Amino acid sequence: MKDPGKREDDGKEKAVADGLAPSGVAEQKLMGLADSLYRQFQEGIVPHISLPSRTKANIEFSSKDDVWVYGDQETVRSVKTVRGAKTLLKTVHLSELLIKEHLRNNRGSTLREIYYISENWDIAKFHEQAESDRLIEDLEIVTALHREDFHVRPEEDGAAVFGPLRLKEKTRRGEKEMHCQDDVGEAGYQIPFNVDNIKFLSHDAKMVMAIETGGMYARLIENGFDQEHNCILVHIKGQPARSTRRFIKRLNAELGLPVVVFTDGDPWSYRIFASIAYGAIKSAHLSEHLVTPSARFLGVQPSDIVDYNLSTDKLTDKDLQALRSELTDPRFANPYWDKQIRLQLDLKKKAEQQAFAGKGLDYVTRTYLPDRLSEMGII
Repeated sequence: MKDPGKREDDGKEKAVADGLAPSGVAEQKLMGLADSLYRQFQEGIVPHISLPSRTKANIEFSSKDDVWVYGDQETVRSVKTVRGAKTLLKTVHLSELLIKEHLRNNRGSTLREIYYISENWDIAKFHEQAESDRLIEDLEIVTALHREDFHVRPEEDGAAVFGPLRLKEKTRRGEKEMHCQDDVGEAGYQIPFNVDNIKFLSHDAKMVMAIETGGMYARLIENGFDQEHNCILVHIKGQPARSTRRFIKRLNAELGLPVVVFTDGDPWSYRIFASIAYGAIKSAHLSEHLVTPSARFLGVQPSDIVDYNLSTDKLTDKDLQALRSELTDPRFANPYWDKQIRLQLDLKKKAEQQAFAGKGLDYVTRTYLPDRLSEMGII
């Protein structure tokens, strides 16, 4: 079994070395934000916070990190308007919650719970969860931390993993060590919301395959694809959660494993790949932490629909609109995606992963995947 070696220090580990626990760092950053607003008020400056504009027009490629990040366009949250004043008031209430209830008591809340907690904040309460989610993201940006540092977790479960990997997870009840084939059921190991509590111990893997659908994930396990090809299978459950993207990123960066992404053949699935390989627009401030720039799209490609004569469905008007939008999305601005998207617009068809079952239950693991992975130079 291969030893992944020692992890490189990041900013959080440096802070610990400087004598501050992660919760202390988070509290310090949040208090610094409050102090900044108070100083502005004392100095006669209209209290405000400047944030990068989170739009498609304001993402640019960082050649340094090979990821998409926010550009120079900014949005200012200011008390000059009633709306802006309410937003800053909500930000202060949220910061107080995170400091007093989470960080000082070593407790946490889900994103959904935070929305409901605000019911007690009078005019500062959130009108919908999307509003509280955005403010959590704002705090991540202004503090240069992650919501996990504030003990905030998502509502959705993490992805499932099955393959030749041994790891150790730090939990509230102590450390647990397990092998992601021998010590788990067929559903696999469930990734926790804070992936940085995991330590990779050893592995026999040659690659990582991120899989969109549960049906295909189960098919590959049943057919023994993980054993035959020494492959770590990750069921990403549709649009991948942050923890899933972080887990894949760490497998690639720390273990040096190539990553391929296997999804349905439609515009929404291509965006799933983009979130793993290029980053998502709403979380571009976390690209360096979450994105795997070397990840490659395996399929289902529009060209596969033709080459393998797959069963298809007709593209809807929304599908067509999404594909045209992707032609102007900077994350898809390369010859490969231009060719594939234009082909699909001509075909006006889409295909699911399970379409390969029409050629037999073993076809995807005996023919398609080996052929495609060989074509990509992975096996």
